[in-house]
Amino acid sequence: MTSSSFDSFGLHPDLRKAIARLGFATPSPIQVQAIPPAMRGRDVLACAMTGSGKTAAFLLPIMHRLLLDRQAAADQPGTPATRPNRATRVLVLTPTRELAAQVRAHAADFAWFTDITSAAVFGGVGMQPQEAAFRSGVDIIVACPGRLLDHFTYPYGKLPHLDFLVLDEADRMLDMGFLPDIRRVLRHLPTTPRQTLFFSATMPEPIVHLSREMLKNPVAIDIDRESKPADGITQTAWPVPEARKTALLLEILQRENVRNAIVFTRTKHRADRLAKALVEQGVSCAALHGNRSQNQRTQALAGFKDGSIRILVATDIAARGIDVEALSHVINFDVPHISDDYIHRVGRTARANRVGQAYTFVTPDDEADFRQIERRSEKKIIRRRLEGFDYSASVGGEALEIPLAQRIAAIRARKAEERARAAAKAAARAAREAAGRTGGGQPRGAGSNHTHRSPAIAPRSTRTGSHHGTPQDSPRTPGREGFGSDFRTGTGSSFRAGSGSRSGGGGGGGAGASSGPRPLGRTGHSPRPTSDQERSHGATRPTGQGPGRGAPHPTIVSVQAQGGERPSTPARDDDRTPMRPPSRQVGQPCAPLGQIQGASHSRRHPDQGSRHRSDQRSSDRQGNRDQASRRSSQNQGRPRSVPMFD
Repeated sequence: MTSSSFDSFGLHPDLRKAIARLGFATPSPIQVQAIPPAMRGRDVLACAMTGSGKTAAFLLPIMHRLLLDRQAAADQPGTPATRPNRATRVLVLTPTRELAAQVRAHAADFAWFTDITSAAVFGGVGMQPQEAAFRSGVDIIVACPGRLLDHFTYPYGKLPHLDFLVLDEADRMLDMGFLPDIRRVLRHLPTTPRQTLFFSATMPEPIVHLSREMLKNPVAIDIDRESKPADGITQTAWPVPEARKTALLLEILQRENVRNAIVFTRTKHRADRLAKALVEQGVSCAALHGNRSQNQRTQALAGFKDGSIRILVATDIAARGIDVEALSHVINFDVPHISDDYIHRVGRTARANRVGQAYTFVTPDDEADFRQIERRSEKKIIRRRLEGFDYSASVGGEALEIPLAQRIAAIRARKAEERARAAAKAAARAAREAAGRTGGGQPRGAGSNHTHRSPAIAPRSTRTGSHHGTPQDSPRTPGREGFGSDFRTGTGSSFRAGSGSRSGGGGGGGAGASSGPRPLGRTGHSPRPTSDQERSHGATRPTGQGPGRGAPHPTIVSVQAQGGERPSTPARDDDRTPMRPPSRQVGQPCAPLGQIQGASHSRRHPDQGSRHRSDQRSSDRQGNRDQASRRSSQNQGRPRSVPMFD
């Protein structure tokens, strides 16, 4: 089929106006063969060289059918709607972000006079605008498989009304390892009938199998034709040693008429180093590869297209779908190992029936790969030498790639240094801990200028009177009201009865019991009284009082206030680490002292003194700022356990 203009296709008038606005007059061969069957709703399997106009070959027929469907819906307002007014009906899959952005830009250009909407979905940018595109139901989504699968994990990421599916640059998706992702994407799509358009520059065997799974009775276009570089490309080989590549590139940029050029390298690191070397020599240059952020990639490509950047150093990420008008040169700084990659690279120039130059730097190690490229091109590529250039490999130059053995040695040295630093830090930490154990402080109870006091006991200077002072003069321990402010009195009794402590039989105190509090056994204070002293003073143990923290038997013991015989218990270490007892339940004995602190004091013995109850209510209801601050600081530490008698 031959066609002299786009008018012969019968496209929608709004699309024809957009085509005229863009300046397209004559369709390309792939457009002539693909647009008519696609407009009729047939599946298409097209294989054409890069730069042949495949994007318009699938966008124009799809947008034509969208406009016809909307016109039919507008002509029949009473017909029940089979889909929402806004729903995504077209999905285009591309291998790279740059190609996705470019396809979306072309869709916006073709929809200039229509209300067709489109959006690009790819990684490296935020997901919120893309989520908004899903929710609003744009007509066309152009996406990379990875980010599309991310959206599919959310409830909004569904395409239930999909009618058109396009795979662009399918062979490049295979090379980049996207074939499993494509199959996962297909599982997320609805099983309703849809039209599928399959476009690729080359057709390897896995792509042929995938096309058979996806397409139904497709129209095959150029399926048996092996891809070759475009006829308008002049190919030239430049033999050069590896160490002189950068110098030769600078000479060519100065001597040859290179208006703008894309320089392809084998790796991302080589692209960065080469771009840095060119910038140091005053060449307007930018790098484009996968390690660059999306903002950097967008700025580099935009600057190259508007002419502010003369040289674009890129990996094969820029070898597919990047459309730069009137690109004069493509330079293969490194020979690709696969001949298909060479075809895609040089296809960036001489697009749309234009002419361009393709230079390839060939080292002695690249001869085998370059001969394979010549066989694929079915022509002998001429070789040139630059007059006056020193090709001697002995001339110094900065290496773009560190040898593998040197990189491995550097990694091992860095790891050894990290291990040495970690060992030094561990040794220093162990030395500090050892110094703290041996000389960092004295054991508890030893004589020292620094007085250790329990946080639950107020300092001696805050008390008024002697050890036999009245209860109202002694500061009460917050949280211990109802158990007695202090359990060890000045004369040796363990429990003070009658003056604010629980009494087993009445409000009377034991014989010889002191009314003033005495601090716990600490440095500078009297040691804990023995059991004989306790018996001699007739201390009273509260009824219902369980043993101290860590006691083996939480039994309830009642001892007569005077003359009572109580069993002796072995002395206990006050400084041992207390254990956390179980929480008190209804009907169980009272919890040990460590759990009583900070608890409610409503359960008091009815025989407590009126003065103590008055102080208690005043402290509970009103309180002063100093007592509240002291209570807060005391609650931060775990109180010491108080020994009990079995």
